[in-house]
Amino acid sequence: MQTNFTPEQLEDPGTARANQVLRACVHCGFCTATCPTYQVLGDELDSPRGRIYLIKDMLEQNRPADEKTVRHLDRCLSCLSCMSTCPSGVHYMHLIDHARVHVEKTYRRPWMDRLLRGMLARILPYPGRFRLALRGAQLARPFAALMPDRRLRAMLDMAPRALPKPSPNDAAQTFPAEGEARMRVALLIGCAQRALDSDINDATIRLLTRLGCEVVIPRGLGCCGSLVHHMGREGEAHAQAAAAIRAFTGVEGLDAIVINTSGCGTTMKDYGHMFRNDPLAAEAAEVSRLACDISELLERLGVPEQAPQGIRVAYHAACSLQHGQQVKTAPKTALKRAGFEVVEPADPHLCCGSAGTYNLLQPEISAELRRRKVATLEAKAPEVIAAGNIGCMMQIGSGTVVPVVHTVELIDWATGGPMPRKLAGHDFPGHSRPAA
Repeated sequence: MQTNFTPEQLEDPGTARANQVLRACVHCGFCTATCPTYQVLGDELDSPRGRIYLIKDMLEQNRPADEKTVRHLDRCLSCLSCMSTCPSGVHYMHLIDHARVHVEKTYRRPWMDRLLRGMLARILPYPGRFRLALRGAQLARPFAALMPDRRLRAMLDMAPRALPKPSPNDAAQTFPAEGEARMRVALLIGCAQRALDSDINDATIRLLTRLGCEVVIPRGLGCCGSLVHHMGREGEAHAQAAAAIRAFTGVEGLDAIVINTSGCGTTMKDYGHMFRNDPLAAEAAEVSRLACDISELLERLGVPEQAPQGIRVAYHAACSLQHGQQVKTAPKTALKRAGFEVVEPADPHLCCGSAGTYNLLQPEISAELRRRKVATLEAKAPEVIAAGNIGCMMQIGSGTVVPVVHTVELIDWATGGPMPRKLAGHDFPGHSRPAA
């Protein structure tokens, strides 16, 4: 794609990178076939190619974002399916991220948008605040119909019926390896995940120590910056990411930084790019190098092969894992080695509609994507649904009676850990092994 940025515009690193991305696009339209929003809406401007045209015009003209452009950019899930499809290697993620920063700097949103986005940015990355907000949502749920905005109703609907207690494992500490230590790893404990499902980190720690890893929870670790990063709030995102970088680089002798929230993993693996012109560039690049999804580490460690569990598991591939990180087979391989029968739904490349805060800010599109995803998963008649991202788990779980658990919880159970709490009370006729 031909671009016409001035030399002065290209002095800005973000614009220079956008120019590189735009020039790689050849207008082929392959991306439209795999774009979830285009599948739902059928509007060219709600496809990656259409959004690329809008972004190019906005940035080249160096003009403030307008309502039309913002509407179509806001509808982008950042699922990055287009990047898996693109034959030209267009790095759409860097382009949409830069465009969102430009939107936040130049566009004044309606007051309700500003209120909701500001509220999410100040609550979701902070587990204590988020837990309080969820308790408030539980109390307000009976009055959801009275809420003046559909997005507020969506927020109330997404609040879980019950909240876990904070886990003592989330505090800064070190968990020794069982037997001979094979690796020393740090665990990203997440932010929203700590409020929504503390069992995931607990299962991760049990599994990794059982497999010979010393697991470190760094001091001063908070949000990775992902949530606000995808909202275009660059300053907040970089501040949170910088704090995470300092926390991890403060731990000596790490072989890996383990992430069990794939949305966080996509962002952390991009720290090297985010901080390329920052004094923290070297440290950020090192964190990106060490960052790996839990399934990638399990591939390196080797999950001990187990006897068949007699349980049929539908695996949902989180977009941030399969497209953002290009991790496609490792989670399924680990589940199979743990003895589970693994099935995949039709159109596994399509998003479930969670996408960070998307299900809260775009509830109608999100609900349709959830309906389609749940239908394809249930068509496989699974006894359990497994996913590697808390957002996907909450989204899919709100649309089905089939229990939804994290991949690591199942592997932990199969290799000696307790049965996941979300499976309690469910009958598995083919499963003959007692719960640990």
